[in-house]
Amino acid sequence: MNRLIASSMLIFVMGTCVAQADDEFDKVASWSTPDAESVKKRLDQWLDAQQADELVRAKVDALWNIENADADSAELRLRRCCECLAVLDKRAADLIQLTSDARKSFSPPKIEFPQEKQEKQEDAFVVDNLRLLYGRWLAQHDLYDEAMEQLAPVGIENVVDPAALLFYRSAGHHRLLKKDDCLKEIAKLMENESQIPRRFATVARLMEADIKPLKVDSLDEIARLMDDIKRRLKLARAGTRVRKEEDDVIAKLDKMIEEAEKQQQQQQQQQSGGAGQGQNQSSSPAQDSSNLQGRGEGNVDPRRLGERSDWGNLDPKEQQETLHRLSQQLPAHYREVVEEYFRKLAREGSE
Repeated sequence: MNRLIASSMLIFVMGTCVAQADDEFDKVASWSTPDAESVKKRLDQWLDAQQADELVRAKVDALWNIENADADSAELRLRRCCECLAVLDKRAADLIQLTSDARKSFSPPKIEFPQEKQEKQEDAFVVDNLRLLYGRWLAQHDLYDEAMEQLAPVGIENVVDPAALLFYRSAGHHRLLKKDDCLKEIAKLMENESQIPRRFATVARLMEADIKPLKVDSLDEIARLMDDIKRRLKLARAGTRVRKEEDDVIAKLDKMIEEAEKQQQQQQQQQSGGAGQGQNQSSSPAQDSSNLQGRGEGNVDPRRLGERSDWGNLDPKEQQETLHRLSQQLPAHYREVVEEYFRKLAREGSE
């Protein structure tokens, strides 16, 4: 009997160990940061494909310097790698010069990369690392649309600094309100939380906590859209994208006001019904000849405020009163969004 119990316990322990081993296996990150030696091998492959002479190879070896490169952070190693590529690749040379300039350029140059990478491994290695260097610089200058154009097609297996790729892609999705894509990139980045820069991990957790509660057509989303419009205008981006976002804000506010009106009507109907029921059950009903001093607003349809309203034709005093009534039930920090909405209606009404 004791032997049977011991055997059962042994089987249970072995099963637990196997399950724990499976859990640990599942937690293995899907990506890793290449070391300096691995990057140098990729550079050598590229030099072989370019049929580089000994002088070019000597320049690359001097720039790379395995001991110094090994001591670099992944971010510095990316730049050092691109400096090596610049020995033969003009695009790399242009990017090194651009990203070394401390001035903010709101009209970054158009640097062409092939739309479809060639099958050779060294070609993807070159293009993806240059895209990462450029996309990182664009994101650091609030040019998130342009940054995502560069970062979206990059293969994580090709780049010297995969953590930077995942971080700046998640930052771009966060800024452009692409919630699902943002959370997906953050989850992948945090697979190697102990190995990535601390600031990446800290900001990634903040972005995750910030965007998770975001709901479509909420005041939160509208406020973020307004903030994005301001960012684009500050960068002298006043084109089709901005006008579309402005129209989206107007449409979302129209929908919200319509829902608020319906809710108000339902509440008024419930209050009216409740008042009537209460009168029927009262032990001392009012006499027919008495005047009831009720304070209810009455079951009156509220004024429709939207694209088809005459908001722009109202006098300023009436506009302010209406705006005050609408804003009473909204959080204070959303008032600016509502005011901007009505200012736009007033402008359109006066045209």
